[in-house]
Amino acid sequence: MAPLTLEDLRKLREEKRRALAQRDAGEGNVEVIVGMGTCGIAAGAKETFSAIIDEISIQGLDNVVVKQTGCMGLCASEPSVEVIVPGMPGFVYGKVNAEVGRRIVSSHIARGELVGEYLFDKPAADIMK
Repeated sequence: MAPLTLEDLRKLREEKRRALAQRDAGEGNVEVIVGMGTCGIAAGAKETFSAIIDEISIQGLDNVVVKQTGCMGLCASEPSVEVIVPGMPGFVYGKVNAEVGRRIVSSHIARGELVGEYLFDKPAADIMK
């Protein structure tokens, strides 16, 4: 491997800063939390996490923060993903593979439309009004 130049190091630093900024929830940001406990990872959560980040980039969404957490206690529905959109209740999706993760970004996050067949947990009807 060739030695890195100062310009290479600056580019790398900027890339890492952008990646870290995607994990910092600020006011008004959408939060996506991927369960990355051992059961989630075994079920494919790493691929789901990568696909979600990739789709956010493709969609050009700059207000989305992606985080990982440990076990969410939903082993039978792993990989699990929680989505928190300002002004909406939080939703938990189950059995989220890479393809479903991309759908969640393009439907739920970008357009506010739930991906119903993968909803694992949602708020009571009276909260949804």
